[in-house]
Amino acid sequence: MNGQYQTSLFTTESESLPITNGSLQYYPGWLAEDKANQLFSLCKEQVDWQQSVIQLYGKSVRIPRLNAWYGDADCPYRYSGHSFSPKPWLPELLALKERVVAQTGIQFNSVLVNYYRNGYDGVAWHSDDEPELGRNPVVASISLGVEREFQLRHRYQKDLAVTKLQLAHGSLLVMGGELQHYWHHQLPKSRRQLGERINLTYRYIHTNSE
Repeated sequence: MNGQYQTSLFTTESESLPITNGSLQYYPGWLAEDKANQLFSLCKEQVDWQQSVIQLYGKSVRIPRLNAWYGDADCPYRYSGHSFSPKPWLPELLALKERVVAQTGIQFNSVLVNYYRNGYDGVAWHSDDEPELGRNPVVASISLGVEREFQLRHRYQKDLAVTKLQLAHGSLLVMGGELQHYWHHQLPKSRRQLGERINLTYRYIHTNSE
């Protein structure tokens, strides 16, 4: 890919998912299949993958996935006791960011890239509510590779059923409003034989200069 994306490579068809205390907008075929395939291959080959170590119940553990943080130079990110210094933008990730901005109307300055190698990789219940993300952060999540189930549960209304969504190859999920303050989300592990998945979550980091 040359780092350029044209409007014709995307679809703006979406569905708003009913949810309280926040918003979910899902674009199931946002990226054309051939471009999604190219982006998956590029990320797998060119992203500077690492396996971060986080603090969990006072212990240092390796997360069950590979990850990388790209963004503007002044956009460090910290969660679970681990600090990320952004790597310089890959041209394709920067071009894709501009398309996400055009789609959502939201400015982003960074992206967290996760590589789930198989069903044994996942991410546990959490919220993207770190202080540097601001009061009501918008997170734009692009899924590539094998379809995986994304789950959300309300942090306070325990009687609400878990919301489940199958995230398709080339799809875009936009989480906004108060969602990160009222909901946890996860990508559960699976014992089934599952293929590879790469996820790009574009975010806006509030810097000290703002």
